[in-house]
Amino acid sequence: MKLPTLALLLIISLLGPMLAQVRASLPRSTPEAEGIDSAGVLSLVGALETKIDAVHSIMLLRHGKVVAEGWWAPYAAQDVHLMYSVSKSFTSTAIGFAAQEGLLNIHDLVLPYFPDLAPATPSPQMKAMRIEDLLMMSSGHQGDTIPMMRALKSGEWTRAFLASEVAHKPGTHFVYNSGGTYMLAAIVQKVTGMTVEAYLQLRLFAPLGIEQHPWGLSPEGINLGDGGLSITTEDLAKFGQFYLQKGVWNGQRLLSEKWVETATSRRTSTGSDPDSNWDAGYGYQFWRNKTTGYRADGAQGQFSFVLPELDVVLAITSGTNDTKTIMNLVWEHLLPAIHASPLASNPTAQEKLTHKLTTLALPVQNGSSHVAREKNVSGKTYTFGENELGIKSVKIDFSPNAPILTINDSAGTHPITCGLNAWVRGRTAFQKRISNLFDVTDQGIAGSAAWSDEETFVTKLCFDETPYTITARFKFTDEGLLLDLEQNVRWGPPWHPQIVGQKSN
Repeated sequence: MKLPTLALLLIISLLGPMLAQVRASLPRSTPEAEGIDSAGVLSLVGALETKIDAVHSIMLLRHGKVVAEGWWAPYAAQDVHLMYSVSKSFTSTAIGFAAQEGLLNIHDLVLPYFPDLAPATPSPQMKAMRIEDLLMMSSGHQGDTIPMMRALKSGEWTRAFLASEVAHKPGTHFVYNSGGTYMLAAIVQKVTGMTVEAYLQLRLFAPLGIEQHPWGLSPEGINLGDGGLSITTEDLAKFGQFYLQKGVWNGQRLLSEKWVETATSRRTSTGSDPDSNWDAGYGYQFWRNKTTGYRADGAQGQFSFVLPELDVVLAITSGTNDTKTIMNLVWEHLLPAIHASPLASNPTAQEKLTHKLTTLALPVQNGSSHVAREKNVSGKTYTFGENELGIKSVKIDFSPNAPILTINDSAGTHPITCGLNAWVRGRTAFQKRISNLFDVTDQGIAGSAAWSDEETFVTKLCFDETPYTITARFKFTDEGLLLDLEQNVRWGPPWHPQIVGQKSN
């Protein structure tokens, strides 16, 4: 293992001039000019809107040009979005750069990188584990190690992984293991002295013009390489385009073509069901598609589809558990719309598509703007006992045109403005840990509210830098307040236990 000394400084000096390049957005074109039928794209957007809980954005590239893009309000183009396991593909990219710079070899054994954290008597399987096994999700574990690692009170995730039971010979058994990807991030940090995020800054983020890339950290100070990155939709598309161009950007090679081809090819089998979107094989932290190409794939519907045979990249962000349907709709509606040559201009179809893409919006909270009861409860504070979300008290001020919901919890007091039958965007420190960005001071939020009946005020709280929306139902009674909270997507039941509040003023 080589340490990043003069060689690393040389690489940085060579990459330095790229920082002076104008960080322009991707070029724009029209679908027909790039050989795509606007009506087919419109069909895809309509199907996503109809059949999926909540798609948040879509951006389609052909021949390196954006031909269609849209965001469902309150999500917007400038928003970063939590990528979840798309982060794995970025972590793999960091390994590729480190291998390219001679800082590691993917055939290296894992244990020697952490001599101070290794168990006294590691198992033969752990001793045999190589970096490539982690890249291929073939570490030999029977299941994902990340829950066990995160549950460790000491926060020593790396030590926990190295001491974990390995049931199979590494390299012979595929199992999706986020803990293994975290170890890749730990290895990058070990050989570079930098987090994955910092290491990729000059090599990937700056050349591609990816200016916002917050990335959560573990208690050990290591990037959550398995799922902590947030970037914009366009940056997600740029990443796919970078791989489609086999590691070249603006005419300059950044990452070796051999690495890109190896990382995105089928390195291991994942199953045998031809109808499954997860049984077409796995590369180095990239999934192979059952139809054509490959993808970076994140929980709750975050995708960068790369279709090299068609010269197409499709970026999608979402907040849904039905990711299978998203993929099937892409194959069903988009693939038939792609042609080898430019199509004749179709102003009518293009106008319909443009109108649709510029008027996308998630449903607001519908209902009555005002009811008689609000006069008696406006500005009143309701206090709660111990509860799952740590909410101590709430009050709602109905006097302004846009009601202000104020939530008090252990992190402080959080006023959130809600539009009546509309979205109002803002920032909040409420539920900072709803995403993997544990160290942020605040995050984007959009509120929409209405009375569903004479006693119940409902707010939708959309955390618009994440896949998450919490619907809060405040039922006012003569005795106090019943508060029910439902999350659109969640590991586990969507409902939080009801909490009961008592009026304190």
